[in-house]
Amino acid sequence: MPSAFRPKGFRRLEYLIKNISDIKAVSGRTSPCSGTYRVCSHGTDFYFERRSNNLGILWSERDEIKTAQTYLESAEALYNQYMKEDGNPPLDPSEHFMAEEDKLTDQERSKRFEKAYTHTLYYLAQVYQHLEMIEKAAQYCHTTLKRQLEYCGYYPVEWALNAATLSQYYLSKQCFMESRHCLAAASVIFSQAEQVPSAEDNETEQDQQDLRQRKAEIARCWIKYCLNLLQSARKLLEDNIGELDPDRQLELKAQRKKEEDEKEKGRKKAVLFGTSDICDSVLAMEEKVSSVYPLDFQEAREIFLVGQNYVQEAKEFFQVDGYVTDHIEIVQDHSALFKVLAFFEEDYERRCKMHKRRIDMLEPIYADLNPQYYLLISRQLQFELADTYYEMMDLKVAIGNRLEELDSHTIKKINSLAQLAIKYYELFLDSLRNPDKVFPEELEEDVLRPAMVAKFHIARLYGKLITSDSKKQLENMQTSLEYYTFLVDYCEKYPGAVRAIETELELSKEMVGLLPTRMERLRAKLCPFI
Repeated sequence: MPSAFRPKGFRRLEYLIKNISDIKAVSGRTSPCSGTYRVCSHGTDFYFERRSNNLGILWSERDEIKTAQTYLESAEALYNQYMKEDGNPPLDPSEHFMAEEDKLTDQERSKRFEKAYTHTLYYLAQVYQHLEMIEKAAQYCHTTLKRQLEYCGYYPVEWALNAATLSQYYLSKQCFMESRHCLAAASVIFSQAEQVPSAEDNETEQDQQDLRQRKAEIARCWIKYCLNLLQSARKLLEDNIGELDPDRQLELKAQRKKEEDEKEKGRKKAVLFGTSDICDSVLAMEEKVSSVYPLDFQEAREIFLVGQNYVQEAKEFFQVDGYVTDHIEIVQDHSALFKVLAFFEEDYERRCKMHKRRIDMLEPIYADLNPQYYLLISRQLQFELADTYYEMMDLKVAIGNRLEELDSHTIKKINSLAQLAIKYYELFLDSLRNPDKVFPEELEEDVLRPAMVAKFHIARLYGKLITSDSKKQLENMQTSLEYYTFLVDYCEKYPGAVRAIETELELSKEMVGLLPTRMERLRAKLCPFI
């Protein structure tokens, strides 16, 4: 941008930078942007660092992120070289206007200089995030948070939220120990804000409301931590049909102890937050929940219970009246916690009860939801309810297979669960229809797999319905064949869909080949009676 068109604030700051650079040039140094330089402690370095910070902020506010990056990285380079070559705190700019007896102590100078550098790192974290350099942004954010604690330069609520947000980055990288440490530190530091006595004016009431919301937001980060840890453990332990693999479980238990001890020693040094006065509190908070993969039901249950406690804490603020979307997302996370806990449970009856808890929390919400305003959430709930009933039906079939003979109660329960699963899958598929109630010829990518899985599961559910009426059985088989055929025909017409449903397509082709023969045999038996 030509200087004539730059705002006055920019020109004034750049003029000051130039003057400082000229001073450095006179003393035999150059600007940090143009090469190496010698450092001294008479204050020009502090001027330059502050001005570079300010220019970085101004340019970032104008979305000139690369320019902001240049100024901020210059400030960082200046600090690092100054500390390497001198190390004594430089004069604060304000000291040039102070009487000799009012000059700052070395301790106060150091505190101000370090605070300015902490700001540099903070702004660089924002810049790197804008440039989508996520790993570097997380690194600078972590360093900023550590320095803020070290130099007591933070607001507890803001610091806690930043630490909780950083935990979600570590969560995405499956660095559970680091994620837990950030969350534990966030909870400890947030408690400092809660200890401030409240006043009775309206402004403070709003402040207290904001405080409760921030606490609930940190609780939601804890929920995600517990849920992700359990889900990641499930992926490690499940076999090719989604059940717990006992051999894999024994193998992981054997190698876990020796590996985790070594990991924690090395990694904890790099991530530890805080000074000695809060370290004990953070450690105590960490000890409430594991950061290693649970490998059996008892270990999974302990993590589940921590997550469930935070669900209740989050729901206290995010109530359905006023926070519909947030409340439903929390309930969905609660349901997901039960779902993954059920994976670790060996007893099928107890598994069914866990899934029933999911039904009990999801159905009332779905019943009160207007799909006209909450279509996406409505679809999510339809599909999750269908999947939950489908899972329960499978479990009841497995329980029935252990019996010598199916009793009428078990048959009735299997059929009821299957019909409820079909109901919700059909509701989901109906939501994809256009205003004329016509199902789309080609499905959008975001609903392709869910729609195809719904069709596949409905086909299988009709095959699971138990009836002594042969005509009804034939009707169910015909309906099942129609759904399987839909999958096969759709993938022939749109080959790009195959990758999304390879397993379901393979089984559908097999059933399309087998079902007509079975139906002919059944018709042959029925022939004398028709």
